[in-house]
Amino acid sequence: MRNAFPMEPSETRVTANGLDFALLEMGNGPLALCLHGFPDSPWTWRHLLPALADAGFRAVAPYMRGYAPTAIPSDANYYPAALSSDACALHEALGGDGDAVLIGHDWGAAGVWGATADPQRWRRIVTMSVPHLSAIAGLLGSYAQLKRSFYIWFFQLPIADGVVAADDLAFIDGLWSDWVGSGYDAKEDLAHVKDCLRQPENLAAAIGYYRDTFGFKPPAPEHERFVAAAGSLTPMPTLYLHGSADNALGIELVQGLDQFLAEGSDVTVFEGLNHFLHLEDPAAVNKRILEFVKG
Repeated sequence: MRNAFPMEPSETRVTANGLDFALLEMGNGPLALCLHGFPDSPWTWRHLLPALADAGFRAVAPYMRGYAPTAIPSDANYYPAALSSDACALHEALGGDGDAVLIGHDWGAAGVWGATADPQRWRRIVTMSVPHLSAIAGLLGSYAQLKRSFYIWFFQLPIADGVVAADDLAFIDGLWSDWVGSGYDAKEDLAHVKDCLRQPENLAAAIGYYRDTFGFKPPAPEHERFVAAAGSLTPMPTLYLHGSADNALGIELVQGLDQFLAEGSDVTVFEGLNHFLHLEDPAAVNKRILEFVKG
């Protein structure tokens, strides 16, 4: 069995935002909602979910919108504010309260920043590998980062869907080889990712995250408050984690991040870790997250 947990999570479904979400969940207590990024799946949280459950949380990791077996959204919106809206709707559908915590990596982190538009839902938030969206303006600020971000610009092209799909999604193998530390075996992670994205409509959805965001698709009116929140000071204590060797978003993008975080927040850099830091050193990363969310 792929990526076995000490205890297996329940595989459940819930409707939120009018969308049928597939979930992995385990444990009982306040909600700890964990959002994955690209190219990924909720199995990326296989180390953190049981740790959260052991700490007294109901740990839930959805397959994000468009990632099978979650449904394709009829609104075809994939920009960060739509992900933020999903997070708040999932909180509602799962019976969350003000003791809930929200955790996100990569695109999941982008969704977390905007979900603070409903501050009464979240006691604390944790984000990884994508800084506050006001700090990420440096994405265009250097040749080194532009080179790291080649895939973002490639995804704007109509041919991207076919190229990424070729040879059983070999392009995704390449991204993982760039974004995970040497010596880490991503075989099982990649199997789960490809299960989510093998169908053309799911792959188009995942690439749509980049097309909507970097093509500057205007947000729907109901999403405008999430856009505003993503660019504002976080209203609750925030933990931000980044690997010093992140090869997707360079460590220089973390500089000055503190100014966008509420009192009681922290920025922790893990030396030598790449983009998937929670997989490369789960013991250290989980320890820091648990210290924070239990505080």
